[in-house]
Amino acid sequence: MKLSPNHLKRYKEIARLLWKYGRSDLVQQIAAANDFDPAESGQVDAGGTPEQLAADLEAMGPTYVKLGQVLAGRPDLLPEAYVAALARLQDSVKPFPYAEVEQIVMSELGVRISKAFSRFDTEPMAAASLGQVHFAQLRDGRPVVVKVQRPNIRAQIADDFEVLGEIATFLDEHTAMGKRFRFSAVLEEFRQTIQDELNYQREVQNLIKLGENLREYPRIIVPQPVVDYSTSSVLTMDYVNGRKVTTLSPLARLDLEAAPLIEELFRSYLKQVLVDGIFHADPHPGNVFITDDGQIALLDLGMVGHVTPGMQDNLLKILLALSEGKGEEAAEIVIRISERVEGFDPSQFRRQISQLVATRRDRGLDQMKVGRSLLDVSQHARDSGLIVPSELTLLGKTLLQLDEVGRILDPEFDPNASIQRNVSELMSRRMKRDLSQGNLFSSLLEMKDFLGSLPGRLNRIMDAITDSQLQVKVKAVDADVVLEGMQKIANRITAGVVLAALIVGASLLMQVDTRFRILGYPGLAIVLFLAAAAGAFYLVGSIFLQDYRSRKRLRK
Repeated sequence: MKLSPNHLKRYKEIARLLWKYGRSDLVQQIAAANDFDPAESGQVDAGGTPEQLAADLEAMGPTYVKLGQVLAGRPDLLPEAYVAALARLQDSVKPFPYAEVEQIVMSELGVRISKAFSRFDTEPMAAASLGQVHFAQLRDGRPVVVKVQRPNIRAQIADDFEVLGEIATFLDEHTAMGKRFRFSAVLEEFRQTIQDELNYQREVQNLIKLGENLREYPRIIVPQPVVDYSTSSVLTMDYVNGRKVTTLSPLARLDLEAAPLIEELFRSYLKQVLVDGIFHADPHPGNVFITDDGQIALLDLGMVGHVTPGMQDNLLKILLALSEGKGEEAAEIVIRISERVEGFDPSQFRRQISQLVATRRDRGLDQMKVGRSLLDVSQHARDSGLIVPSELTLLGKTLLQLDEVGRILDPEFDPNASIQRNVSELMSRRMKRDLSQGNLFSSLLEMKDFLGSLPGRLNRIMDAITDSQLQVKVKAVDADVVLEGMQKIANRITAGVVLAALIVGASLLMQVDTRFRILGYPGLAIVLFLAAAAGAFYLVGSIFLQDYRSRKRLRK
């Protein structure tokens, strides 16, 4: 596979970045397949600093800034120093000029800013990779914030993903790392996430949905959108008067009721994931505000995760297993829900996870970060040859960010204890949801169909038994192994019978007087005795040797 010539310039920038940060092997493999000299991309010696990586990604454009933001929440993929350096991309991105903001808002809303708003600040409150936020007031005096998408961002991101897609496909087809990590699938998930974030209408729906789901938590606020003032590129929503949790001073934290606040935040996220099936997937400290009246506001709902009911059950079991220090149980569930690749060793994976959880349990369950543990489990799974569901990794990243927020607000907060405290309520709510009126009627209809067809099925079975036509088909698992074992047993029994016959025959021949003698005894009888003895030693030795090998294999 060759890269498109139209993307060669962009590839050189990516190649330079890979080379600079220690992935020259990947650059050389791609270059060799495309008759390309890696030196043309202006590579420098490997050894770029974490701060330089953040600056390099920022210089390459919004797609790579967003990639850096995602990597900042994945300590399982990057060293801690790089995660810390990339974290600044979550808060500090260069804004674009107000003239472009004015043009985009007027084009999207169909009116001038002065007609739609009584106030619209020219300086942005914050700038992100895909857009920036301005404070404004509606004509009725209601304070709002207006998020405006960067100009021409969609075309630029589409072009960047075309380049990255070619490189990811090449790596998947030609490198061992690509075959294991499946870069194309990961990139497609990343592309879909950004596509969703670029559609502000989808974020409007997310704000409304999560606002309804979290209405029962008085300490949690989800700002609601102004639907008439929102389009796919402009989002207007309630203004939240507060501060990021990262900017709170120690004195301000003392004035907060931190323990119940973070407990309610954690409980609300468990409900989102394990009951509602839709959750805010980017709660990094830059997106969590503390309001002036001591509530928590969740911002930037462009990235949400979705969990199916079946996956909810599995995620709940994994969370419980990790929170209780049961590593082997967690490993079994991960194996069951993941896709296996060639070379996967279940025993080794179970040992790794058991050791990981045991090590952290020895430090104290109150010190175990559930999110970090989930990401470490995902990393071990990938290294062992498992393709884990994306929901598991996304949940790990989300809980890790919650851990960080929790430890900022309340260093004594124990997420493991919170999971165990709230699991009973979660299970009760899951059962009530499953016993909804629609599900109950569906179950009753299935029971009606079953009872209605049961007499006819029983009659057919009884007729088949009466006419001697009943057949039972058994599908054996590992039938070849079972047959081989039965054959070995039959061989041993046969050998024992033959040896017994030799001994009995030799005993009878001892009574027959012949000229052929050995040590004064009938020669033929002695020959049979010796053959029986040799056969017995061989049989006993083979049994002990095979048993030893079996025990050794099981210990591995």
